[in-house]
Amino acid sequence: MQVQAKKCQSGMLQVLQQRTRVPTSFLTYPSHSCSRSSKGCNIACHPKPTAKFICSSLATSTPASAVPAPVPPPAQPASGPLSTSVQAPGINFNTIANTGAAKAAMPEWKSLLGGVLAGAYISFGCFLSLSVGGSIPGIATSNPGLQKLIMAMLFPVNLMMVTLCGAELYTGNTAVVSVAMFEGKAKVSHALRGLFYSFIGNWIGCFGIAAAVAATGLMAANPLPSAVAVAKTSLDPQTAFVRAILCNWLVCLAVWMASSATSLPGKVMGLWPPVVAFFAIGLEHSIANMFIISLGIMLGAKVTFVQLWTSNLLPVTLGNTVAGVLCVALPYALLYGTLGQRLQRPSSA
Repeated sequence: MQVQAKKCQSGMLQVLQQRTRVPTSFLTYPSHSCSRSSKGCNIACHPKPTAKFICSSLATSTPASAVPAPVPPPAQPASGPLSTSVQAPGINFNTIANTGAAKAAMPEWKSLLGGVLAGAYISFGCFLSLSVGGSIPGIATSNPGLQKLIMAMLFPVNLMMVTLCGAELYTGNTAVVSVAMFEGKAKVSHALRGLFYSFIGNWIGCFGIAAAVAATGLMAANPLPSAVAVAKTSLDPQTAFVRAILCNWLVCLAVWMASSATSLPGKVMGLWPPVVAFFAIGLEHSIANMFIISLGIMLGAKVTFVQLWTSNLLPVTLGNTVAGVLCVALPYALLYGTLGQRLQRPSSA
């Protein structure tokens, strides 16, 4: 029986070495038992460290290739919802409605101060575009389309500052507060009050930066501000009105797209293309015109401030307002808001 146990022990050592690929010096056998009536032996094998291999019989042992690999536990689902860089249109609509409600509820002095900042930021973008555009007369003569594109690519830095830093821009607010109004989150009187004070603030900011730019002397030899001021105040009122509608349609879409993004690159990518488009096309933006025409007048353009308001700002502001309310806010209120739900017929039973 001792001989049989030694044979069993030796054979088992070979099997365990094949299965575990552990050197024989690491395999120990603290106990074994064999009997005449048993068909094999029971050996408890302890390779270092503590994993146990229980082998019932040398004759009936399973080949190493037939032993299934251990199955890892299933991965636990990530806690919380999956993050996304863009909100769905319906969710973004609710975000804009809440933003509009907050803007309408602002006290007058905050709307005015935010408007001053927005006017200054818009003026900085115009200043940049006019500075570069007026410094490339060769391109302006040989390829005026390229000059317009270069200026347009630089211009959106102003709306980026308005959006990311926080300011009250009249043109974008026409859509945002209108959404809050349609959703019943803002009173009409509060919305109109906020728009009024933001518009006045925009004028103060644009006029102040125009005066500062004229005082620097940096634009004294630049012909663009004066030429643009004359061209804009010479537009037919109907033409200016239609151009203003198309312009602020694009501007409000830029604000809408930037709102849908949840990351800084997404917001920049959302607002940049529509603003480049309206500037390159040559559409009319009331707040940008406040700066450009005022600067042109200060630099000697044959235009008066009365002409600035009657020939340009009045029709352009009306067109910008129509675009924000009727071309952007109203359609999306019908698509995603309670306004559309109220107009929808109840389904028949």
